[in-house]
Amino acid sequence: MDYLEKARRVIALEIAEVQRLLDRLDGAFLEAVEAIHQCVENRGKVVVVGVGKSGHIGEKIAATLTSTGSPAVVLNSLNALHGDLGVVADGDVILALSSSGETDELVNILPALSRFDVRIIALTGNAKSFLAQNCHIHLDVNVEQEACPLNLAPTSSTTVMLVLGDALAMVLLEARGFQKEDFARFHPGGRLGRTLLLKVSQIMRGPDQIAAVQPAMTIREVWLKMADARAGLAVVLDEQGRLAGIFTQGDFGRHFRQHPDLLERPVNEFMTRKPITIRADKMAVEVLHLIEQHRIDDLVVVDEENRPVGVVDSQDLARFKLI
Repeated sequence: MDYLEKARRVIALEIAEVQRLLDRLDGAFLEAVEAIHQCVENRGKVVVVGVGKSGHIGEKIAATLTSTGSPAVVLNSLNALHGDLGVVADGDVILALSSSGETDELVNILPALSRFDVRIIALTGNAKSFLAQNCHIHLDVNVEQEACPLNLAPTSSTTVMLVLGDALAMVLLEARGFQKEDFARFHPGGRLGRTLLLKVSQIMRGPDQIAAVQPAMTIREVWLKMADARAGLAVVLDEQGRLAGIFTQGDFGRHFRQHPDLLERPVNEFMTRKPITIRADKMAVEVLHLIEQHRIDDLVVVDEENRPVGVVDSQDLARFKLI
């Protein structure tokens, strides 16, 4: 069996269904965004409900909404009529997920939900279904074909639901002006939280650990300075103490074979002029971006007058658990 070809077929089918979703996105989506936006601004929440595979997708959508500033909870549809409706409050938005729109558990709780002052947004694949006809806003997640070769297992349909849920969450994120700092408050643990919360000043090596040299100093003298500071680079300063360039261990290795007298030559002949730098008040996540983008091992931290105040060594990133 050609497993790769079969896998490509599955992926192609799901891509095609997502494209169909993109093509039919309409004003109902705008209404849904505005309803949730108003709800959250009024300190309400999104109550997500679904059964089976749709329920699993609903849990992911709820998690994404919550982590990006739109509080959401999952209502267990099986237990809703036995006390769990207590999570619902006036002013909330109900996000109901059902491919068929006829799921018994959802149909059964609609009368109870209608007693609350809530807006119901239904994601269904059948605009004529009971759920679609008895909600305030209907979002069409219809698919022509599941990726399952039997056209039975929820595959394309759940992908389309998930993509539409992501679209809702991300548009709401922008509408509410959600920033990196807000994201960090909700993700304080792990690498993500650390990179978003830490400042460059908290991870850099200070001025006493900088190998600062003058342009006329020989490579031998520079190398000894680097060894004393246990640094992977030396910062070359001009007469005003501003950054004129850097010389790294990598520079030494590249030039040594071509210049046998390298140790006795002045550093300004081999230094890198206008190196990549960063300010101490920037976020640590920007260090990761610059190091990866420019494929460098060390980053000089400068003040507003381009005077070196520290160095970020890529080896230190692991110590701070940033990589």
